[in-house]
Amino acid sequence: MSKDITDAIDITGRIAIAAIDFHSTRIYAIDSPDHSRPESVTASDPRGYFHNVYHRHGNPDGTYEDDSDEYWRALAGALRGASGIIVLGHGKGKANAGHHFIGYVEKHEHGVAAKVIGEFRADIDDLTDEQILRFGQHIAGIDPLRDHGDSQRGAN
Repeated sequence: MSKDITDAIDITGRIAIAAIDFHSTRIYAIDSPDHSRPESVTASDPRGYFHNVYHRHGNPDGTYEDDSDEYWRALAGALRGASGIIVLGHGKGKANAGHHFIGYVEKHEHGVAAKVIGEFRADIDDLTDEQILRFGQHIAGIDPLRDHGDSQRGAN
């Protein structure tokens, strides 16, 4: 699964925010400089399910089928070194990938689950990288200093 991780960042001892959906995850260290590229973990799709809105083979009653644990395992591995994890997902119930990830780490990765600071919902497909980073900074209480029009960035 290492080929499905790009732009790896060192989050060891840092607080991370992970914007999780069922296809890919963007991971940021919240103390990253502005306009930093996130680490990306992409779910492998050997059965081609991501290309269809629905599938019927082996699922005649239309019930929800869980994703491969390989994706959740790779994601947990990418977040293992963080000192804290903010999970950002979207959707409700079975459609919330962040909730699925939390369930996976609570069952299989107790050390990672203990580092979860909180789980939040947002429309992550429409958030820019910088907006996700700012959200994580706000949750962790390290909002950047504001420019009040004098280019002093909060200086007195």
